Amino acid sequence: MTTEHPQWFKSSYSNTGGNCVEVATNLATSHDIVPVRDSKVSDGPSLAVSVSAFATFVGSVKDDALGA
Repeated sequence: MTTEHPQWFKSSYSNTGGNCVEVATNLATSHDIVPVRDSKVSDGPSLAVSVSAFATFVGSVKDDALGA
């Protein structure tokens, strides 16, 4: 079931150091966005990323193609 409100979660790979982001994938189908926010500032702003851009980013991370 999709709601109009983001359902935030952190990756299971996140450590406890506090440098994490949260995403809300429940809006991907209905609104074509994936909101992203700083996990330390839950009432702060979020960035709405298109599903396509988010998928490209995740694919680049998995392929280690970001050159970090």
